[in-house]
Amino acid sequence: MAQKNTDKKILTSQGLKKLEAELDDLRTVRRKEIAQKIKEAREQGDLSENAEYDAAKEEQREIEARIDELEELLKNVEVVDEDEIDLDTVNIGCEVKLQNVDSGKTVVYQLVGSTEANALKGKISNESPVGRELIGAKKGSKISVEAPAGVVTYKIMSIHKAN
Repeated sequence: MAQKNTDKKILTSQGLKKLEAELDDLRTVRRKEIAQKIKEAREQGDLSENAEYDAAKEEQREIEARIDELEELLKNVEVVDEDEIDLDTVNIGCEVKLQNVDSGKTVVYQLVGSTEANALKGKISNESPVGRELIGAKKGSKISVEAPAGVVTYKIMSIHKAN
């Protein structure tokens, strides 16, 4: 099944704010810090054997690469309007409580775009196996997901707006 806007990255407004804050910090704070480190390393003399200078230049390259990456990402975002989320079906921006049909264990996931995904914080991507199955599903329905240990079936217990 082809997805619409494959070139667009989907973000929640919270995710957008986080990325914009990171970009602002890199531009205004980290660039100045690294420029100062480079200046101090230059003042130490011979640059050919100056480990501090080399480390500072490498850090500068990493910061500039991350700035470029964020700028490019932010050019192609689609922000999910949390106020327009339909809580009858699962969509990006929803928090979903699932119950494993076999074990009875419950898990809670927030469905986000791939850029914001962080499984350790319970944020799963709409592009993940579970996320793909959840999109458009209704409370009370069951979804089945192929897992390394076999097919896992979940029942959707509740759908809420994510905090």
